[in-house]
Amino acid sequence: MVLFYQGLGFSGVQIGLLMGMFPLVAMVGAPLWTGMADAKGRHKLIMSLTILVTVGLAIVFPLLKTFAPMVLLVMLYSLFSAPITSFADSATMTMLAGEKEMYGRVRLGGTIGWGLVAPVGGALIQAYGLKLAFWVYAGLMFLTFIISQKFTFGQHVEGGTLRGNVRQLMADRRWLLFLILAFTGGVAITTINNYLFPYMEELGASKTTMGIALTLSTIGELPVLFYANRLLNRFKAYGLLTLGMTITGIRLLLYAAFNFPAGILIFQFLNGMTFPIVWVAAVSYAYENAPEGMKATAVGLLAAVMFGIGSATGGFTGGLLLESIGGRGMYLVFGTVVLVCVLIITLLERRQTTVLPRRV
Repeated sequence: MVLFYQGLGFSGVQIGLLMGMFPLVAMVGAPLWTGMADAKGRHKLIMSLTILVTVGLAIVFPLLKTFAPMVLLVMLYSLFSAPITSFADSATMTMLAGEKEMYGRVRLGGTIGWGLVAPVGGALIQAYGLKLAFWVYAGLMFLTFIISQKFTFGQHVEGGTLRGNVRQLMADRRWLLFLILAFTGGVAITTINNYLFPYMEELGASKTTMGIALTLSTIGELPVLFYANRLLNRFKAYGLLTLGMTITGIRLLLYAAFNFPAGILIFQFLNGMTFPIVWVAAVSYAYENAPEGMKATAVGLLAAVMFGIGSATGGFTGGLLLESIGGRGMYLVFGTVVLVCVLIITLLERRQTTVLPRRV
């Protein structure tokens, strides 16, 4: 998207605004649509609507040339695309029924798809330009729409409303602690995704080395997602989430400590023990601990906090730190903050369990 905006001649400020809008609007869009689906019991209809509108907006993207219409288009795209993953996760957990710990193996398809399509997409864009990317994306999302018609969702509970469902979830103190941990995860993961390549460039790494780093991180996800069910059975959802967040904090500190390209490549294998574990555990916890009839709302709220508020905070703060103290200092700060937050939340969660029994 940055390359596309640069090709249109947008300024750095304009690009920053457009890139920053997505997580902020998604923060509203994900819980809005999933909450409405739970309240009305029309999950498949609302999911289908969001996918089809996203397809249409993707086709329009390469047709626009000026900034003001692009702002409106990005807002609409962010609003309608935000809940799609949450709907898919909620449906997946429902269809797995008594084998919900196998979610990781289903999610493995996403990693394989990413690894297969990334080089093909790169070659196509190199040959035919960035516009093709939007149209291929629209075609693949329409295929997603067709496949999603076979999804099934949880039972509808009469009398629920979007506002009431969110209020009920937020009234649970353990849910608040869980969402704070998810927010911290969103900040940390965004820092890795957005600023690793600028940091590697700061260290003198070549573009080829950056590509290798991305490949290694993808490879690192495969065994973790395949055996995620064993990890869930061993640590339970909340325990696995805490473990993943702890490793994420350590990974950030290792980036700061081994500030040379070869060191960065080694620690890319840790990616399998960070984002995949954090997301699998977070989705499992949100689904299992949401009241009946509020499963999609819970997963949508998780996505809003992690990839909405968390991503926006990590993106903005990371940019400031990168410019002021450099990549090494930025990762040192974020790694320390993540580990301190995990420690505090763990202590508060344990104190909470002395009053109320622990959940999964």
